Amino acid sequence: MMTIKLILVDDHAVVRSGLRRLLELNKRLEVIAEADSGEQAYQCYGELKPDIVVMDISMPGMGGLESARRIIKRYPAAKIIIFSMHETASFASQAIKSGVKGYVTKTGAAEDLTRAVLEVANGKTFLSAEIAQKIALETLSGQSDPIHLLSGREFEVFRLLAEGKKVEEVAEMLKISQKTVANYYTMIKQKLGVTSPIDMVRFAIRHGLVEG
Repeated sequence: MMTIKLILVDDHAVVRSGLRRLLELNKRLEVIAEADSGEQAYQCYGELKPDIVVMDISMPGMGGLESARRIIKRYPAAKIIIFSMHETASFASQAIKSGVKGYVTKTGAAEDLTRAVLEVANGKTFLSAEIAQKIALETLSGQSDPIHLLSGREFEVFRLLAEGKKVEEVAEMLKISQKTVANYYTMIKQKLGVTSPIDMVRFAIRHGLVEG
């Protein structure tokens, strides 16, 4: 059996160490590098071309979703699994929409992540059971989450602004101009039907994207 080479991306060294131990219990899995930011993950991917990247969403700098989006844009064959505390369908849907192959919650069963890596390596997509159920219920109920209207980049801008970041901070994190951030902000307000920064924060809290 071929060894599956992995990069782990999380800004907490203790989490990476635990993940490495957990994943390497399976003899097919080998962690070849670790990164503590989205920027470093992008650089590592280009240098090492791993089979799979396991990445957190919430990290300083550009964050996991934006990093995944950039890696996939540059390397379309990239296989990325998001491993996150965020249990909302919105995060998972945005991740899958951006080309991510798996979404595993940190509160799920320990073996979920290993299973996700093996399935994604075999060309499948993997979602934690609770996330899959939330997405299915949302679809069955016919309740369209307006967050799905946002593009991947709009979602990242929205999330950062809702967390209280200033326009110039968002521009620096995503490596885009302040004018571009302002343009995204205008589009986001139109799509979500919010009119002020306070409305945006309330909307984000209501949908579980930031903590109240």
